[in-house]
Amino acid sequence: MAVKESVFPFNRFGAIDTILGPEMKSTGEVMGIDVNFGAAFWKSQLARGRTFPRRETFFSGVKNRDKRNVVFIAKKLSDLGFKIYATKGTGKVLVNNGIEVQFINKVSEGRPHIVDMIKNNEIHFIINTPGGKDTKADGVLIRSGAVQYKIPYTTTLSGAQAVVNAIDVMKRGSISVRALQDYYR
Repeated sequence: MAVKESVFPFNRFGAIDTILGPEMKSTGEVMGIDVNFGAAFWKSQLARGRTFPRRETFFSGVKNRDKRNVVFIAKKLSDLGFKIYATKGTGKVLVNNGIEVQFINKVSEGRPHIVDMIKNNEIHFIINTPGGKDTKADGVLIRSGAVQYKIPYTTTLSGAQAVVNAIDVMKRGSISVRALQDYYR
């Protein structure tokens, strides 16, 4: 399995929104290869300089359309030992599906809020899918805080699932390094 990843220099620009637009260009590409997707994805992320959460707290704030689909991802992270923080809307969906959640305010709802937790190094992985106009300002603050404080994050559920696969592989310690030529013998 091979995973190719684009590299974007978000950390060089300070507090910017990391949602990709048509005008954005990558500064390069990297690739990870392994026998399964989780390990290949892990390698691709390491090659681009992205770390994975070692401590186990994660935040989820997703748009309404993604709430039902984030349940499986949150359940897997819970099974992997992660403590889950979520906004009220996302958290209610998770609780209704039997997942233990700690509720945290959006920035617009007052303190303490998710950006405070990011700054205090209390969150170690973020799933934040951009929503409509009402949630845009909060999302920008969350994503720019993640970049500033070097917290792994994703803005899509497919990206979140890939990260969960990589964390699962990492926790099992089943990653190896082989020469490219060894894959084609």
